[in-house]
Amino acid sequence: MPETQSTSKRGLLERLATGPVICAEGYLFELERRGYLQAGPFVPEVVIEHPDAVTRLHEDFVHAGSDVVEAFTYYAHRQKLKVIGREDILELINRQALRIAKDVANRHGCLMAGNICNTNAYEADDPKTHKAVRAMFEEQIGWAVEEGADFLIAETIDWYGEAAIALDVMKASGLPTVVTLSVHRDEKMFDGIDVVDACKRLEAAGANVVGLNCQRGPKTLMPVVRKVRQAVSCYVASLPVPYRTTDAEPTFQSLTDAACACIPGNRPFPTALDPFTCNRYECAEYAREAHDIGVRYIGLCCGGAPHHIRAVAEALGRTVPGSRYSPDMSKHAFFGTDAAIPDKYKERKIEI
Repeated sequence: MPETQSTSKRGLLERLATGPVICAEGYLFELERRGYLQAGPFVPEVVIEHPDAVTRLHEDFVHAGSDVVEAFTYYAHRQKLKVIGREDILELINRQALRIAKDVANRHGCLMAGNICNTNAYEADDPKTHKAVRAMFEEQIGWAVEEGADFLIAETIDWYGEAAIALDVMKASGLPTVVTLSVHRDEKMFDGIDVVDACKRLEAAGANVVGLNCQRGPKTLMPVVRKVRQAVSCYVASLPVPYRTTDAEPTFQSLTDAACACIPGNRPFPTALDPFTCNRYECAEYAREAHDIGVRYIGLCCGGAPHHIRAVAEALGRTVPGSRYSPDMSKHAFFGTDAAIPDKYKERKIEI
């Protein structure tokens, strides 16, 4: 039998009704770290050039406890492909990503999610951009539906108006919908709407799940997530980046590193964030906090790796395939307590 957290294929809403759903969203940064994706453009050409690497990461996240296999179509929209001169691969990159994700989801009893995201083309005061954004979403959602998505995600959206268009397009499919918004240095969308109010509006417009993702680490995102949870009645999503953001530097783009003078542009984002990375125990604390306040769609965004997702899953009471390899320091040569370890080696722990 293949690795799976469940042998039955329940839908998103059925799963949320009975407990938390875990969603890994760390594809961009993890594939960049593995050497398959270029930082800066962040276009998922890896889907075409190295599909096995995408499959492997999907499987690693499932092994760690993710209930969702999210098609790697973030930044695979027409605008981003135009920036790198690759509009010719638009349909191919989307369908390939969806098929890879569907295959992994089917083999492991998980849900496959179609994904759309911030287009970086929307402007609140320019109706032409509204039309262009709608067209981009319609083609991507159309392919997601045709390739058998179980539900649809619109993520990392900076504008309420863009989120509203995304939701409208997704709702037309009849599939369950998740909309997660970005929280930048303040708590307003780019069109000036408070992010909590934006979530309320999206719930009223029919979103099944609303919430926040990306930009902020757990310490600076969770206070806003609490406000969202108190303001809406639908399911709430929380997917921070696993970085130690602070009140002074609330987003991972705003982090500075006084200890390092060799970072290009003196900006750790996106390729020198290593010193700020949350450890697995911090990710576990975040997951418990999210669950305790009533969040049911729980995950991590950019920077999240399989060991982080395993910590989230175990913090929520799961034993997942990857739990077979969770730490057991009782067997360590120096720090262990197992009777089979020589006492003299246990005593040497003060020397190392």
